Amino acid sequence: MSRPFDTSLRRGSGEPRDLMARVDAEVRDRIGEAVDFVCLDAMVRARSSTGRPAPAADSPRDRAEFDRRVETFLARLEEAMLPALDSEQRQAVTGAPRPGADRLAQLIDVQLALAKRLPDYWQRFDQVRAAYAGEAGPPSGSDRPRWLDRLLGR
Repeated sequence: MSRPFDTSLRRGSGEPRDLMARVDAEVRDRIGEAVDFVCLDAMVRARSSTGRPAPAADSPRDRAEFDRRVETFLARLEEAMLPALDSEQRQAVTGAPRPGADRLAQLIDVQLALAKRLPDYWQRFDQVRAAYAGEAGPPSGSDRPRWLDRLLGR
């Protein structure tokens, strides 16, 4: 006989049952989404500033460029955040990688560990994001000052 509340509507059948594992998976997803957004925006800005076309989802070349940007951004995040930790925490964060994880997954795992240890993780993330975006080219879309703002010098 099965128990009536053996599953949850909020949890998929493939998701971990342990609450902390589910929280870790959710935070890992949020970090991944934020990194994807930052890198895609930077890629679009850089291409726009040089008159090149926007990246195409089905282009292996564009995908490779995007993956390089993600790896670069994650490395910068790590470099910017590790100094906030003591040597013991640093060792725990950069310790043994998850078995079978590729390079990008390992870098995301480091970010998850940093997010768990740094209370101001997202503020630090935003500082690194702003610096990285500033290198990519002029603001795009809604980030551009409107004509009235330019007229008034804002």
